[in-house]
Amino acid sequence: MRSHALVHLQGLPSLKTWRICLLSLVLLPWAACAEPLRLVADSWPPFTDQRLPGGGVALELVSTALSRAGYASDYREVPWQRAVLGLQRGDYDVLITAWHSKDREAFGYFSAPYLINRIRLVQRKGAGISFEQLADLHGQRVAVRRGYAYSPSFMADEQVQKVEVSSFENAAHMVQLGRVSLALEDEYVARFLFNSSLKDVAGELEFLPRPLGENELHILIRLSQPDHAKIAQRFDAAIAAMHADGSYAAIMARYGLQ
Repeated sequence: MRSHALVHLQGLPSLKTWRICLLSLVLLPWAACAEPLRLVADSWPPFTDQRLPGGGVALELVSTALSRAGYASDYREVPWQRAVLGLQRGDYDVLITAWHSKDREAFGYFSAPYLINRIRLVQRKGAGISFEQLADLHGQRVAVRRGYAYSPSFMADEQVQKVEVSSFENAAHMVQLGRVSLALEDEYVARFLFNSSLKDVAGELEFLPRPLGENELHILIRLSQPDHAKIAQRFDAAIAAMHADGSYAAIMARYGLQ
């Protein structure tokens, strides 16, 4: 009798298993009915690029965190201006690679930052440009990516001649040809491109030692999404949990961005 009872109890799920099952029963009906969040970004390797394994480090971090927070997602990659306009029009729910700017608060709700971008100046080797403060860039022609939110002080300084370009590849070639003095780009992006599409000019270019600044990368959820604040809150909590359990670092490491 005792032996039979022991066998019967060992066949029962543990208390922990019961808790997981009960939680699943609570979440599954909601998850099954909820529409996937429509994610969008432009191609910005190594952060977002459908040609990369996993679609890029930012997409992996964001989609993993949203999944842990209970949200299914569907990703689309379109040109930057179309991504922003699509978020404003309600074509998409979440722009996954957004730097903070006041004008974007008019149509979107920012999460806490989930990644830090160091913005570096690139010059032609031997150009001799030094940078310690913004005034050192006065009179210089600097290639900037159209539509990106660099630091407010940099964007407001009219003595820096800003030349808008569609991509860092264009900017790098302009620096190499002497059409502009400097180009601006996230350090991870620049290094990734110097090892791929810009291999032919990488040896002629170099970073200035001091970065222009750092930008915090957020997801931007359209304000017309009824649960925008809740989505951000749950996303932030999931990112914090990923830092704690090592899964965040593991994703970064897969892209060489430890």
